[in-house]
Amino acid sequence: MRRTRKIIPVALLALAVAACAPSTGTDSPGSTDAAPLPSASVDANFDLNALVEAAKKEGGLMVYDSSGDIEEVAKAFTAKYGIPMEGVKSDSPQTAEKMIREHAADNITIDATMFEDGGVLMGQLIPQGVVQTWVPADLKDQIPAENQNPLLALSKANVFAYNTKLSPDGCPVKNIWDLTEPEWAGKLVMQDPLGKPTVLSFFTQLDAHGNQALEQAYQTKYGKPLETKEKSAAYEWVKRLSVNKPVLTGSDEDISGSVGAPNTTDKKIGFMSIAKFRNNDDKGYNQATCAGMAPFVGNSYPKFAAIATKTKHPNAAKLFVHFIMTEEGVKHEIGEGGVSGNASVKPLVIPTGLDDWQNQLFHTDPARLVDDLRSRQTISDFWRVNHG
Repeated sequence: MRRTRKIIPVALLALAVAACAPSTGTDSPGSTDAAPLPSASVDANFDLNALVEAAKKEGGLMVYDSSGDIEEVAKAFTAKYGIPMEGVKSDSPQTAEKMIREHAADNITIDATMFEDGGVLMGQLIPQGVVQTWVPADLKDQIPAENQNPLLALSKANVFAYNTKLSPDGCPVKNIWDLTEPEWAGKLVMQDPLGKPTVLSFFTQLDAHGNQALEQAYQTKYGKPLETKEKSAAYEWVKRLSVNKPVLTGSDEDISGSVGAPNTTDKKIGFMSIAKFRNNDDKGYNQATCAGMAPFVGNSYPKFAAIATKTKHPNAAKLFVHFIMTEEGVKHEIGEGGVSGNASVKPLVIPTGLDDWQNQLFHTDPARLVDDLRSRQTISDFWRVNHG
């Protein structure tokens, strides 16, 4: 049975960690250049067989992940190596808080994590020494340099999806600005941004390097340039979206059910993880990506593999990281769509309507993850005020 964990409001975590985020430049008076983050470690004399034997002597391990797929990874890991592994589904804010407390108390239960909140990872957990990333030396040449520090295990995506039975001619939404129009008021279903770091990161990343695309999409839809009193096109879109009262949930499963369940009669658009396309086969749902939606159909986001620095099972944790960086391990995470951080592992499934990962999605810029954390409180307050 998959475990679920209560969501801790992201805004509260951001308040607690903002002061800890390292500076990235001299944009403000008195700021200093950031000290470089610790590099991902690589064992010089790596021997996989020796690692396996050392790991077996340490006993079991526990890995936290924002996806319930970690339970399938755990089963496969144990079956392969005979090492007990427990995979626990836990939202990133709670995982971060628990790992910080365990680190301070020298009482570690979480040995490793699959962590999707890159801002908190880069701005807090790594600088404070709570976790570190490790690159398997025998796979290093297969992992692009930009994926190594911190170690990118895989990329997933949230997409705008529709009910194919109710809209057999294709997605009824053609442009991202359509979702801000009165006809779609209350008909977009999405996770509450205040409890979902990847959604907040989508907003801040849009503001950082997506404004031109949003302005072009606006021009295409309305035939005139965007005029706004907000700081950017991204903030204008977020404002209009929030004012249009999307239905907020705490899980992608709820979004998938609202959009694609067989008994659904109301046309809705869901902004949800591509992992939920599994419901088409498992539950008879009718859902697909809004292919052709301008300027993109959703966004990709990274998920990193990190090891607790004080783990009592360091070799088992490293073996897990090695496992997840192979097709045998990561296939349980990207089985419904996704891209491994190991370039030699090819996509296993192409989600319906998402056949061009690179060009259909808006992509997270890993160089801006710490800036995401710094901007989080501002965008959270902006959303809260406008959504009401």
